[in-house]
Amino acid sequence: MRITLRASRSLFYLARSAKAERLAPGRQRCCYSSGHNFKDITIEGRPYKTDSWMNTPASILSSIPRRLHLQPDHPISLTRQLIESHFPGFTYHNDLFPIVSVAQNFDSLNFPPDHPGRSRTDTYYINRDTVLRTHTSAHQADTFRANENSGFLISADVYRRDAVDRSHYPVFHQMEGAKTWNRNDPTSHSTLAAQIWADVAALPTHSMQVSDPSPTIDPEHNPLQSAHHTAEEVEAMAAHLKRSLENVVISIFTAARAASASPSDQPPQDREPLQMRWVTAYFPFTSPSWELEVLWQDTWLEVLGCGIISHSILSAADQPSRLGWAFGVGLERIAMLLFSIPDIRLFWSKDPRFLSQFSAAGEMKRFVPFSKHPACFKDVSFWVKGTSSAAGGLGGSVSGEGGFHENDVMEIARDVAGDLVEDVRLVDEFSHPKTGRRSLCYRVNYRSLERTLTNVESNELHERFRQQLVERLGVELR
Repeated sequence: MRITLRASRSLFYLARSAKAERLAPGRQRCCYSSGHNFKDITIEGRPYKTDSWMNTPASILSSIPRRLHLQPDHPISLTRQLIESHFPGFTYHNDLFPIVSVAQNFDSLNFPPDHPGRSRTDTYYINRDTVLRTHTSAHQADTFRANENSGFLISADVYRRDAVDRSHYPVFHQMEGAKTWNRNDPTSHSTLAAQIWADVAALPTHSMQVSDPSPTIDPEHNPLQSAHHTAEEVEAMAAHLKRSLENVVISIFTAARAASASPSDQPPQDREPLQMRWVTAYFPFTSPSWELEVLWQDTWLEVLGCGIISHSILSAADQPSRLGWAFGVGLERIAMLLFSIPDIRLFWSKDPRFLSQFSAAGEMKRFVPFSKHPACFKDVSFWVKGTSSAAGGLGGSVSGEGGFHENDVMEIARDVAGDLVEDVRLVDEFSHPKTGRRSLCYRVNYRSLERTLTNVESNELHERFRQQLVERLGVELR
C-alpha cells in the first residue's frame, strides 16, 4: 500500500497533482464585478489595494503573525531545526514575508497560464497581481538571483484553500532546499562532475538499504537536460541530492520511532531496519525528478519530492552558469509523524496542555492527548446553482459543474466555525434524471480540541453554515 502525504503539499506535490488537471476550456479564472467598493488594507504595516480578485478572509490574514515555524519550542519549529541540522553551511531563510506577486508565485516557476493552482478556488488573492504564497518556491528565483550561498533552505507559512479534515488546514508550513554549483568557479578537479563527486564523498554515510531500481536518466520518463548538463554531471548531482535527503529522512524516522516506542517494544537493535525507496516522478521545474518513500507502519509514505533544477529557472534568475538540485517537504506532515500528533488543528492551539509537551532542550517525545471530546455530526443537503461566488467577486469559482467548487464549501465552513469544525466531507450525490439538477449532501463534524461543544452551540454553528451556503453560493437547501 502506498500513501501520498498530500497534506504536506510542497510545490512538488502541487505541480504533480495538477499535471493532468487544467482549467476547463472557455472558463475564466476570474471576472471583475461591478458595484463593489474595494478598500485598501494594511497587513503588518504594508498597504495593499484590493479588487474583485480579493478572496482572503480576515481569519486567514490573522494567521500571518503567528509564524509557528519560528516559535522556539513549537513542534513545527523543532521539525524545522532537525532538518536544518543536516545542512551545515547552508543559508537559512525563515522570515520571508508571505504576500508575493503572481509572477513570483507562478510565472517564475514555469506554471502554465491554465494551471488550476492559479484559480481563486485554490489560492488566496489580495488583488489580481498579489497572492498569499502557496509554496515556499515563490522565493526561489529571488534567492537564486541574490546568490548569497551555493546552498539554502527556505522555511515558511504557506496558504491554500483546501479540504476540511484532520490533515488539511488553509495555513501550513513548508521547507525547500537547493544546492548549486557554478561552472565558472575554479576547481582542482578535472571536471565539474569530479568536483561534485568529491562533495558527495564528504557527506556523512549511512548503513540503511535504499531501493533505487530506476536509472538516473530515462529519455522518456526522466530526461536529461542535454543542452545544459552532461550525463556525468547529473549522475553526480543525483548522488549528492539522494545522500543528503536519505540522511535527513533516516534522522527523522529514527527519532519518530524512538518517540513512539513503548516499554514493551523491542529494543532498537532488534527492530526491522528502516526501508526507503526512490520513485521516478515528474515536476515541470526539475528533470530528472524523484520522490522518496518510507515504509512506516506497513505503509509506503511519500515523504518529499526533488530533482535536478530546470536550467530555465536558474537562467531566468541571472544564474546561467549554475546547476544543481532542489527538494520540498511539508513540515506539518513530518511533525505529525515525529510527535504522533493526530489532528493538524492542534498546531494552532494556544492551550498550554499542548504547547508544554514540546521542548528543544529535552528528548523528542510522543504527544500525549490531554482530552477527547465527542464529535457532533450534522448533514446539509442542497441543490447546486450554476454560479458560485464564495471565492470572491462574481463567478469566482471556476471548477466543477456550473462554476460550483467544493473548496467554496470548505471555506465557508471555516469562516463560520473556525477550528471547531474537524471534518467536512461529501457523503451523497444525486442528479435529477429529468431536470439534470445536481444535489449534494455534506456531513460536517463539529468538535473542539479543548472542550465539549453543547448541542445549542453546534446547532447554531450549523444553522449559520447553512445560511451562508445559501447567501454566498446561491444553493437551494433541501
